[in-house]
Amino acid sequence: MKSRLAPLAIVLALIGAWELAARLDVLAHGLHIEPFLVPAPSDIAASLWSDRGLLADNGWVTLKEVLGGFALSVVAGVGFAIVLHLSPTLRRAVYPLLIASQTIPIVVIAPILVVWLGFGIGPKLAIIALICFFPITVNTLDGLRSVDPDLVKMIRTLDASRRQTLWRVEAPTALPFFFSGAKIAVAVAVIGAVFGEWAGSSSGLGHLIQEASAQLQTARTFAAVAVLSALAILLFALLAAIERRVAWWGPKETST
Repeated sequence: MKSRLAPLAIVLALIGAWELAARLDVLAHGLHIEPFLVPAPSDIAASLWSDRGLLADNGWVTLKEVLGGFALSVVAGVGFAIVLHLSPTLRRAVYPLLIASQTIPIVVIAPILVVWLGFGIGPKLAIIALICFFPITVNTLDGLRSVDPDLVKMIRTLDASRRQTLWRVEAPTALPFFFSGAKIAVAVAVIGAVFGEWAGSSSGLGHLIQEASAQLQTARTFAAVAVLSALAILLFALLAAIERRVAWWGPKETST
């Protein structure tokens, strides 16, 4: 309980300082901008309520994109990790390319995917899947390779096939590693959704942020960002809860 009170107190103190600074125009004067461009937390809370229908409709669009893209990345990432694990030659050839792919900014790829795939949900799913693919693949591969070699030798002496070794020994060992990558991936998936919606969309929280910013509706912009953050936190928490149920043998979180 004490470990939760400290962060909560810090957050409340920061919100209080933000509210005071916004009300006294300290932030606006410090940034040399108009006061209406710096909404107070109470203004953002008011927008969350007054724009709840708009935020809910666009949030649902973004959530569907995130879930779809994340599901694609899980299938592709786990499958690719297994293939690389089973083929050391392919792993040595492809792994450096996998790392190099992360040097390409997704914001550059997003408009290209829109041109190729159109303005529907396709490019958004592709962008989210590309962002989530790397952490899932790398963590799953690390988990598959972390199995004790003596354990593999023992099960081989019991006449276990390569498939049985993968399913009964390597996969359970890799499961906590997979969840570590998946939690990272789902937290950043909302960023991919925003990039995809900025590149070309008529709905979604990313589109709403873009539209509200252009109209200088800063409170609504911050409210949409707050909903995005809430989505990411909830999805992360959901994966963490699933992990505790299906991969309880993994490293336990410690609290101070």
